[in-house]
Amino acid sequence: MSDSLSFDELSEFKNEFKKLKKKYKTLEADFELFKRVLRAKVPDLPRGTVPISNLGQEVSIPIYKVRKFRCKCLKGKGSKSGIRIIYTFIDDSYSIIFIEIYHKNRKENEDRERIYKYFKNRT
Repeated sequence: MSDSLSFDELSEFKNEFKKLKKKYKTLEADFELFKRVLRAKVPDLPRGTVPISNLGQEVSIPIYKVRKFRCKCLKGKGSKSGIRIIYTFIDDSYSIIFIEIYHKNRKENEDRERIYKYFKNRT
């Protein structure tokens, strides 16, 4: 069933990715590798991925934060590159939606307003 897993990205994610890609030259290839890992793991979580808690009852689908994303251009950092990816897995459509990508030095936490905007009261 993992062959039928589809990926989608919010427009904000696409813009953030485009900006980060200019700074981190291997990001595109690293992200493709990460998507292959997701294909192999879903519905299980890749190592270093945690559910985001305290979103309230309005967000009933699980939202995840990838804390251990390997970015080759950040030499010596390995999976502790500091890049964070926020995504959700929609079970009934067997799809992953990428919500946000950022570097932890630029931003402390995920954009909860964005999560509410797109996923509030969505089942």
